[in-house]
Amino acid sequence: MKTKTIPLLIALLAGLAGSAGAAQPQAQPAARPNPAPPPAAPPQAAAPAAHGDPAAAQAAEFERLLRAQVLLDRAHFSPGEIDGAYGSNMRQALAGFQKARGLNPTGKLDDATWNALNVDQTPTLLTYTLAEADVAGPFRPVPDDMMEKAKLPTLGYATPAEGLGEKFHASPALLEKLNPGKDLGRAGEQIVVPNVVGTPPLAPAARVVVSKEDRILQLQDAAGTVLAQYPVSSGSEHDPLPIGSWKIEGVHRNPTYHYNPKLFWDAKPGDKKTTVAAGPNNPVGVVWIDLSKPHYGIHGTPVPGLVGKSESHGCIRLTNWSASEVAGLVQAGTEVVLQD
Repeated sequence: MKTKTIPLLIALLAGLAGSAGAAQPQAQPAARPNPAPPPAAPPQAAAPAAHGDPAAAQAAEFERLLRAQVLLDRAHFSPGEIDGAYGSNMRQALAGFQKARGLNPTGKLDDATWNALNVDQTPTLLTYTLAEADVAGPFRPVPDDMMEKAKLPTLGYATPAEGLGEKFHASPALLEKLNPGKDLGRAGEQIVVPNVVGTPPLAPAARVVVSKEDRILQLQDAAGTVLAQYPVSSGSEHDPLPIGSWKIEGVHRNPTYHYNPKLFWDAKPGDKKTTVAAGPNNPVGVVWIDLSKPHYGIHGTPVPGLVGKSESHGCIRLTNWSASEVAGLVQAGTEVVLQD
C-alpha cells in the first residue's frame, strides 16, 4: 500500500510547526481501517517545542501522550478510553507494562518506557472512511431512568461519534478534536483515528485477577504471566467487591438486562422489575461474564470514560471493547481471583 507522511497532531489541531510526523495510509474506499507499514524509526522521547511557545509545547506533549496510549492499547495494557491525557488509568497501564517488561514500575512515561513502547513502530493514527453502518443508527438519547430505558426497543448509541469512539477505543471528544470540520455522521467522510487495529491475538487466559486497590483486571496464563491488563470499576462501600476465588459460569454477548430494584440500595421509589433491551448502552454493555458468586459478573458499560474512576454495584465493569476482548479469552471454569 502506498503511504504518505503528514504532520500528526500539531498541524491537525492548530497549524503549529510539529516536531514529529506519522505515516498515514491513503484514503481507502473500503470501510475497514487500513494501518500503514511502520516508519523507519520510532519518534524521540519528547518532541522539542519552540522556545517560549507554550502552545507548541502543549501540543507536543499531547502528541506524545496520545502515542503512548495507542501503543499501550496495542500492547494489551489498556489505558481505558484514549484521550491524549495522563490520568490514573494511564498510570496503571504504564506500571503494568513496565513490570511486564522488567522496568521500574513507576507509572511514568520515562525514556526507558518510551523506548520499550516504540518497539512497535506502528503509526499513531490511521485514516478511516466512514461506512454506512457507522452512520445508519438509529441514534437516540439514552435516558438515565431505568424504567424509561426499558421502554426502548434497543439500547444503541446516542450519536455516531459515540459508536466510533468505541470502535477505536477513544473518547468522542478526541475524535472531534482530531477531525475539525469533519462530519462524523456522513458515510464516505475520511477521518483520522487511533491506530488500535491489527494487533496480534492473545492466547486464552488461565486466570483472571482483579485488584480492588489498583482498579485493574489482569488476564494471566497458567504460570502467572500477565497477558493483558485493563482498568475496571469494582465495587463500592454499599456493594463491596466479593473478595475471594470464584469461577466463570458462562459468557453472554449482547445480553438483555434484568433489573430487580430489590438488589440495588439506590433504586428509585416506585421502580419495578423490568427487562432492558440489548445494546452497547445497556447497563451491562455488550457482554456479561457470569461468576459463580450469585448476581455478580464481569461486564461492559455504557459510559467508558468513567471506568476506573467511579464505583460499581459490586460487579467488575470494563469498557465495552475490553469486556468483549476478555469474553473471547475466557470460558466456563476459568478461575477468577478478586483481591484487595
